[in-house]
Amino acid sequence: MRPSIYIARSLSLATVLMALGVSASLDDPEIVIETTFPESNPFGHVVNGERNQILLLVENKSDKNVTLQSVAGSFHHSETGTLIKNTSSLAYGIPLLEGSKLQIPYSFYSEFKPGDLRLNIWLEHTVDDDKYRVTAYDSVVTIVEPEPSWLDLKLLSTYLIVLAAFAGVTYTAYNAYVPSQKPKRKRPTQVSAPIGPVTASGSSGYQEEWIPEHHLKKTKAKKTKPDNVAVSEESSSEANGTEGKRTRKGKK
Repeated sequence: MRPSIYIARSLSLATVLMALGVSASLDDPEIVIETTFPESNPFGHVVNGERNQILLLVENKSDKNVTLQSVAGSFHHSETGTLIKNTSSLAYGIPLLEGSKLQIPYSFYSEFKPGDLRLNIWLEHTVDDDKYRVTAYDSVVTIVEPEPSWLDLKLLSTYLIVLAAFAGVTYTAYNAYVPSQKPKRKRPTQVSAPIGPVTASGSSGYQEEWIPEHHLKKTKAKKTKPDNVAVSEESSSEANGTEGKRTRKGKK
């Protein structure tokens, strides 16, 4: 068999396959999607650790009613196109009538190194029992870190935990390596018990054994002075009486 026959058959087979593909593509419902980022993100940055949102304006230009099933996406290397990670899939199940438009939001998260990555987002919809996929967004985006804020509760709580841990370690190290100087306690003075029997003298009932001798002498002297004064007064009164008697006798 000549080689030209093989070539002709292969070309005819390719033509048939292309015709089938074109007819299949012509049968797909025409769904047009316009993708935009919110006004709060005019540069289209993807922020790590935050919920990133993208808006999909879906228009059904076909003559059939379709059902919007889900939206999903994936991150790829910006140069090689290697798949890095798939994003979360969000289910809708919203019917879209022919010739109508509908805007749906799609949210996803990012935990990558800052830099450029290719973001691919697609929409899956169904017509009767047939399922179709339409690319909604396919472009390079910039991954950035969130801007620091002093009012961030997570950041403040992290600082407080770090400071508490540092204070605990410092306190433990101080108690372990720095000798603590405890204040010396003063010992209470012990009162010696009196030797011999204890007697109470006087009406006040105090104990003379506990009083120094020179104080006892002073108190005794003070007590004896009134007696001496009384004796002297009595002697002086007696002397005056005798003198009066003598004068009376002389007058007689």
